[in-house]
Amino acid sequence: MALMMSFVSVAVSILYTPFLLLILCIIFLASIGKSLGVRRLYVNILLKLFEYGRQHIEVAKKLQRNDSSDDEEPPVPDDKPPSAIFKENGINGTKMTVIEREEILGPSPELNYKRSTSQERVSNGVRPDNTGKGEGTKENNLEFHLHHCMDLVKAGMESIIEDQVTSVFEAEELRSWNLLTRTNMQYEFLSWRLTIIWMMGFVVRYFFLLPLRIMIFVIGIIFMLTMTSIASTLPPGRIQRFVGMMSYMISIRIMIRSLSVVINYHDKQNMPKGGICVANHTTIIDVAVLSCNQCFSMIGQRHGGFLGLLQRALARASPHIWFERSEVKDRHAVARRLKEHISVPDNPPILIFPEGTCINNTSVMQFKKGSFEVGGWIYPVAIKYDPRFGDAFWNSSRYGMLHYLLNMMSSWAIVCDVWYLPPMRRGEREDAVAFANRVKACVAARGGLIDLQWDGQLKRMKAKKEWRELQQEEFSKRLKGE
Repeated sequence: MALMMSFVSVAVSILYTPFLLLILCIIFLASIGKSLGVRRLYVNILLKLFEYGRQHIEVAKKLQRNDSSDDEEPPVPDDKPPSAIFKENGINGTKMTVIEREEILGPSPELNYKRSTSQERVSNGVRPDNTGKGEGTKENNLEFHLHHCMDLVKAGMESIIEDQVTSVFEAEELRSWNLLTRTNMQYEFLSWRLTIIWMMGFVVRYFFLLPLRIMIFVIGIIFMLTMTSIASTLPPGRIQRFVGMMSYMISIRIMIRSLSVVINYHDKQNMPKGGICVANHTTIIDVAVLSCNQCFSMIGQRHGGFLGLLQRALARASPHIWFERSEVKDRHAVARRLKEHISVPDNPPILIFPEGTCINNTSVMQFKKGSFEVGGWIYPVAIKYDPRFGDAFWNSSRYGMLHYLLNMMSSWAIVCDVWYLPPMRRGEREDAVAFANRVKACVAARGGLIDLQWDGQLKRMKAKKEWRELQQEEFSKRLKGE
């Protein structure tokens, strides 16, 4: 025991000075918004390491197949089973679906399933003949047949096997292993080379990167709390706004480096200059990703705990809008405060995530219409994370914020692309719902995400009664031949 303690003390005395210098260098570069390119070099090395691991996984699998007997059926490749269809989502991510749907049972008649040709003819009173040519005669009296409801039965079975809502709240599927046991629990033991690489990666992530990242994150939190408190004591005016903006951006930059975040910004000429900025929502890190080079005001529900501590600190330095849970339900109060904010020229653009919850970065779900009723310019932003380095999705119903941050700090890195889209304005004859859907479609197309019409709040609640009644009404019309 004494020998071990002496070894630890010697190691600390040797590493203390370079470790401290490294932290000071990171904080200085974050304060001026510069980078030496070390994180990008680190990401490129990881990509080569992942490719090396993928090749060894394929070799190990081939050796296992050659050792199997000839009587056994050949194993199905892990990367693409016959029951699965892989869809490309953007540049890097993939999403596995069990069913390829051509007919969607939507939450409203406008999104309802598409009927087959034969079903349309039956509903119009035309009965196909026995020759299969599709010719028939009009029938005045329609009778109920089992095939009238088969498409509904099919849609129901598809939803039981794999519904479109549940799948967007699960971790994104990967094509190859990223050396993390949370994404696969068997590859590290396929060969001794992979075992050594995995063990070395474990030591680097938990014994070097994790302590370094925690220390940088704590420094960022302390800097935010200190500087925002100083800004709150200054008299209102330009100096207070400048100090508040700089304390906000510098603290965000320090904390973002604690996660080894690499951000690729595109089309910066479309960055918000005011008004409302809307973006798809994957994680709470989205705020930090967009705030590295621009100050935003935010709107959202008041929280307790650690997240509430950050909200109160930010509110002291810049104008943010935090609502109580009961007040959030009052759309008129929300719209009124939004209009008051964007009517002040000196206020920074306000950042809103219209989905209202985090999605796993494969899809974009329904945009709530509240922020699109206010008027003015809307600045859409598309965010796409690379899942190969770490799963950025935050399932808040499963993990608390500190647990989530610990998972992020023990991952390899966070790599994402941000696209600033041209500003959009509501048309003269366009209602808020249509405008929200138009903006959502642009965000989904630019980010390579699937455009879904479902409400993201289905993550926490059951489907609305009106949706069920609409489906029942639609089916009754089909039985009546309307």
